[in-house]
Amino acid sequence: MASDPAVTALACAPGNAGTAAVAEQRGVDVVDAEAVVALARDWAADLVVIGPEVPLVAGIADAVRAAGIDCFGPGAAAARIEGSKSFAKDVMTAAGVATASCEIVDSPAHLDAALDRFAPPYVVKDDGLAAGKGVVVTPDREIARAHASTLLDGGHPVLLESFLDGPEASLFCLVDGTTVVPLVPAQDFKRVGDDDCGPNTGGMGAYAPLPWLDEAGVADIVARVVQPVADEMARRDVPFSGLLYAGLAMTSDGPSVIEFNCRFGDPETQVVLALLRTPLAGLLRAVATGTLADAPALEWADGSAVTVVVAAEGYPGVPRLGDVIIGSEAEGVLHAGTRRRDDGAVVSAGGRVLSVVGTGDDLDAARADAYARLGGVNLPGSHHRTDIASRAARGEIAIPARA
Repeated sequence: MASDPAVTALACAPGNAGTAAVAEQRGVDVVDAEAVVALARDWAADLVVIGPEVPLVAGIADAVRAAGIDCFGPGAAAARIEGSKSFAKDVMTAAGVATASCEIVDSPAHLDAALDRFAPPYVVKDDGLAAGKGVVVTPDREIARAHASTLLDGGHPVLLESFLDGPEASLFCLVDGTTVVPLVPAQDFKRVGDDDCGPNTGGMGAYAPLPWLDEAGVADIVARVVQPVADEMARRDVPFSGLLYAGLAMTSDGPSVIEFNCRFGDPETQVVLALLRTPLAGLLRAVATGTLADAPALEWADGSAVTVVVAAEGYPGVPRLGDVIIGSEAEGVLHAGTRRRDDGAVVSAGGRVLSVVGTGDDLDAARADAYARLGGVNLPGSHHRTDIASRAARGEIAIPARA
């Protein structure tokens, strides 16, 4: 790719109060293929980027491509890597990729016997999409059983997994079939409270890069995890095109997959892209057109990035909505669950409302920058973690030594 294509216009649907400041916005049902295609045509879009997992799993990327418009994001068949954990496990098994041992339970009558085959801590997952909140990890069998029963009663098959030790890492990779280009690794924080207390969320903060995972470690993950999975999906005639996210436990035996996502996921995206210096639009276009192998080598800023998520009161349960946010338009503040009222005020419209991003020469500086920016944001009743990247900054995270 000789040069990066210039971005002449940007449009978002449905968008939020943050994207409204930088892009034209219109409402659309993101799982209505005809509506999305019609909107893309009306905008005369050269490239459609589908962000969330729900429209990807619903096959919206297939519809956009069928309309003759370049699209970043996998089709429905490939998006099953996130939409069905059992499908992902099958792909990993065929590809020889390390992952936790597991069992699918689809009937309450089989639950207790299945739990007997696992030792605590128990890992119980919704087999389908759950917005990052369908997982319970607990040493308490009754809590594990109750979560599984709730899922089964709702008609959702349950995935029981063995627990994986070692620090977690998130690696985003651009993939256009069989070409894999990794981005810098990040680590996110799923638990709602400091010191990893409380229930799982969609992510309460992240940092990048990882001082305890070097370039050789990233290359090892690509070679042992991402490339084999991309090759296996291509072999099955469901090639993956888009962003393949590997959530990993870095165990003493090497990287082991916790989950795959079929798209950029926050909050890791906020820190990874804060450090990327190669223009993003050209990379997305290269993936969409199958020319990733010809794209230039990625360039990264020196230093670190940290993001802290501001969540609404009640999250990760039922969030309180409609509160006015002060400081939401400051530099480094990115919007998630927000909307702008008719009177111009920006108000909360979701559980995770904002991400506040800081950068610096190292993790300490990036943390200081993020939390200083956070001090200028006010959302009544909100909460956030105060310990994002603190252990990494103190050098307390390491991959376990091989036994």
